[in-house]
Amino acid sequence: MSTSAMRVPDPGWTDPECPVARTLDLVGDRWSLLVIRDAMDGARSFTEFQRRTGIARNILADRLRRLIAQGLLAQHTAPSGRRQEYVLTDAGRDLFPVILTLRQWGERHAFAPGETHSVLVDRHGIPVPEVTPTGADGTPLDTDTTLVRKTR
Repeated sequence: MSTSAMRVPDPGWTDPECPVARTLDLVGDRWSLLVIRDAMDGARSFTEFQRRTGIARNILADRLRRLIAQGLLAQHTAPSGRRQEYVLTDAGRDLFPVILTLRQWGERHAFAPGETHSVLVDRHGIPVPEVTPTGADGTPLDTDTTLVRKTR
């Protein structure tokens, strides 16, 4: 089921008509995106998320609850039957291009030239190519070639 079908209008939206603002209202804090990032990289347990991020237990518990309530993560009993595990929903997996473009922006702007950093590779071990949005005709899109059209 689409999360938009489940989403009830929230009077607290930062900017109710802007998809960017609504997305940031849902996942715009540092810890939520790092939890999503780690879930994409295979983290499943509370302990794994805490170890990978260094987040305080109370903040992690809050973020996991929020991400479940927002339909980005689901909670299941682990195969061992002893613990709960957290898995991405379809909506959570749909954040992959967001995480990818944030990563690529960071590679270009958050590291000094030559500074080492992790590399995202495909299943063959080849670095993921730069993502460039393109229009229907295949031309690259940027801030000079797009505009926001408000609907009424």
